[in-house]
Amino acid sequence: MASVPPFSLSLLLASFPPHLKLKVYLRVADQEKDPLFWNTWAQRTLKNALTLQKLNQNTAKNLILFLGDGMGIPTVTAARILKGQLSRQSGEETQLEMDNFPYVALSKTYNTNAQVADSAGTATAFLCGVKANEGTVGVSAAAVRSQCNTTQGNEVTSILRWAKEAGKSVGIVTTTRVNHATPSAAYAHCVNRDWYSDGEMPAEAVEAGCKDIARQLFENIPNIDVIMGGGRKYMFPKNQSDVEYPGEKKHFGTRIDRRNLVEEWNNRMKNKNANYVWNKKELLSLNPNSVDYLLGLFEPGDLPYDLERNNETDPSLTEMVEVAIKILKKNPSGFYLLVEGGRIDHGHHDGKAKQALHEAVEMDRAIGHAGLMTSIYDTMTVVTADHSHMFNFGGYTPRGNTIFGLAPILSDVDQKPFTAILYGNGPGFKVVNGLRENVSTLDYEENNYKAQSAVPLSMETHGGEDVAVFAKGPMAHLLHGVHEQNYIPHVMAYAACIGQNRDHCMSSSGASSLSAALPSLTALLTLIRLLC
Repeated sequence: MASVPPFSLSLLLASFPPHLKLKVYLRVADQEKDPLFWNTWAQRTLKNALTLQKLNQNTAKNLILFLGDGMGIPTVTAARILKGQLSRQSGEETQLEMDNFPYVALSKTYNTNAQVADSAGTATAFLCGVKANEGTVGVSAAAVRSQCNTTQGNEVTSILRWAKEAGKSVGIVTTTRVNHATPSAAYAHCVNRDWYSDGEMPAEAVEAGCKDIARQLFENIPNIDVIMGGGRKYMFPKNQSDVEYPGEKKHFGTRIDRRNLVEEWNNRMKNKNANYVWNKKELLSLNPNSVDYLLGLFEPGDLPYDLERNNETDPSLTEMVEVAIKILKKNPSGFYLLVEGGRIDHGHHDGKAKQALHEAVEMDRAIGHAGLMTSIYDTMTVVTADHSHMFNFGGYTPRGNTIFGLAPILSDVDQKPFTAILYGNGPGFKVVNGLRENVSTLDYEENNYKAQSAVPLSMETHGGEDVAVFAKGPMAHLLHGVHEQNYIPHVMAYAACIGQNRDHCMSSSGASSLSAALPSLTALLTLIRLLC
């Protein structure tokens, strides 16, 4: 056992019954006292690293971007531990799927007008290749938030459009509304990320000709091959009841223009192999081989947290990704797929670390599944975050301490216990009789427990530090060191020979040199013909 590194152990444990996993782990923990254990692991890692000298410079037929909204580095580490503990391991030695990606970089997330970014300006950066102001999507920094008249002339296009124009299939999968900040930057040009439908827009903006984001989803790039997530209510006329929650007014349609965008999409796609679905049963009953276009809207707003998901009606992120790839990969020219684990961010904003971390683990599961369905030889996969959060964990916790548990010491100031997970600010701040709340009287491992915070806010804020970028596949080595966030789509486009950088694709295939030689070759053939 001493020579078996932890990453091999994780695969081995997956086949063990739960009651044996802990026993096996305890035996391995003993082996960690032997230097041979660590030396063997390090040597194997070194040999793997040496193979990276053989760079994968293939052209990327497929591109996949996994975006963990709010998935800062502390969230990645905590999710890794949670993933292991869900398999009855200690957790620290576990590997996330993204941990196995050979290249890692850091991304600077600031917006052009904000030190600590929001999800709209950052989405414009990692999708359109241009840094922008907070609160705006698909427009340059010359556009001013909420000022409709600054939209025209300042639009910027995304890598999803570049891929579509190059003949690839394209898809968007998210656990939020499909017209939320991250996905909307792939297709929309809007000076306010909250203009989900015309019902959320000021009348003067509508009169001035600005379009809501839901409308732009169907009009700007009419044939997006796969769209899956939430956001049904923004597609239907105001006060129209929802198909799933007919009696709940908060889920009624919001469109003042009375348009039914789903019906319009169905009519436009009626002569194509297109399907609209609104629940898991409909989604999984599809035969992807006979579907070319898919619109899946599974909730009026955002999808539920994975911990609260109805397994009968709501698909998981992994299930959506599987269907999306099966549909998109039929295109011989390849595909571009944007996948957002969007509710990591929402969990943190609510101070609900357990919800956020389970969302991150589910996204990691989707990453692994996508890896099984694609090849590193022709598919570039990038995993990153738009920004971080005021989330962290510490307190000298011992090895294997439940990630949601207490630190082993009391505060030497107020002599009260504290959880390892804490927020710098947020709704978890609470004072009882002038003193910090005693968390030992609470169920701090409950799904919706709000971890204590240092500063009281109704919603916890984003963090300003760099986030990680994990990459594998063709040209993944170009993601290294510390980069501006807007560098990401340029690298992905370069790898796939779409967008601005295409000359290298011609030369690598020999087409460029052939093109250069054609005039001389033609002249030579003409001369030979004359001489004969």
